[in-house]
Amino acid sequence: TVRTWDVNNEKKHKSVFKPRSVQGKRVIPTTCTYSRDGKFIAAGCQDGSIQIWDRNMSVHTKFHCRQAHAPGTDTSCLTFSYDGTVLASRGGDDTLKIWDIRQFKKPLNSAEGLPSFFPMTDCCFSPDDKILVTGTSVKKGGGSGKLFFFYRETFQKLYEIEVTDASVVRCLWHPKLNQIMVGTGNGLAKVYYDPVKSQRGAKLCVVKTKRKERQAETLTQDYIITPHALPMFREPRQRSTRKQLEKDRLDPMKSHKPEPPVAGPGRGGRVGTHGGTLSSYIVKNIALDKTDDSNPREAILRHAKEAEENPYWVAPAYAKTQPKTVFAEVEPEDDETDKPEWKKRKI
Repeated sequence: TVRTWDVNNEKKHKSVFKPRSVQGKRVIPTTCTYSRDGKFIAAGCQDGSIQIWDRNMSVHTKFHCRQAHAPGTDTSCLTFSYDGTVLASRGGDDTLKIWDIRQFKKPLNSAEGLPSFFPMTDCCFSPDDKILVTGTSVKKGGGSGKLFFFYRETFQKLYEIEVTDASVVRCLWHPKLNQIMVGTGNGLAKVYYDPVKSQRGAKLCVVKTKRKERQAETLTQDYIITPHALPMFREPRQRSTRKQLEKDRLDPMKSHKPEPPVAGPGRGGRVGTHGGTLSSYIVKNIALDKTDDSNPREAILRHAKEAEENPYWVAPAYAKTQPKTVFAEVEPEDDETDKPEWKKRKI
């Protein structure tokens, strides 16, 4: 079948066209295309026929030719001219034919000897509608695939281009860029253009001149020399440690005795370890004071004997009111076992 689809509704086709043979049997379409104005749909079938429908009437064909190409060969391409009156067909029987759809019984012109091994070999019109182009196929090692150009009116061969040593499968003559894109059987893609007549496209790449290389970007081959890796600079390795020690003793740098630490205030421009300045003296005394002031009662009672022997500050003030010194008793540590759970101190 040949089906048309609405691109906004992917689930359901719009219309179905079923090509039939002379006996009314189904035939398989191998290529199809719209006319330039979108009114007609043409299909090339395996029985060699070309059938054209009105897009609004899917049952009966509008035009058809039963013996357009050899039966059993796959018609690979159909294309309408830009004026919409002429149809070109690329047959699997190595021919290129051009038809007037108003007189669809016999072709206007035909070209033979154009081998085609692929079911998608193209043919297309030039943008000015005067030239028809198609590609040819070759077997491996059998020469070069070519592009053939024919005049539309006379079908006289205008030109041929050897593309590559493989088949020319697809070709497209772009109407706006006026450039020919070619795809080949070995994966090569080529674009042919005219420096004057073509627009943009490949010309955007071709007209760019090679950028001048900056001096900083150029790579130069420099020689890197590591002095101690060369034999002339390498120091001989000592075989015995005794000789090495004797050599180190003669070396003033290696045998230099380090300066002893300075004892006292300092000499020879070197500051002593401590005692030389007031700050170092204070730091030294603070570091030596290792008294534990965590229990204030014991810290005060430490001076009780000295205060009793030499009363100077506190004792004369309390001589009349409190001659006998009274100190607080040591409180026994609270036993928390008898307290309720919520009164115990949290640790």
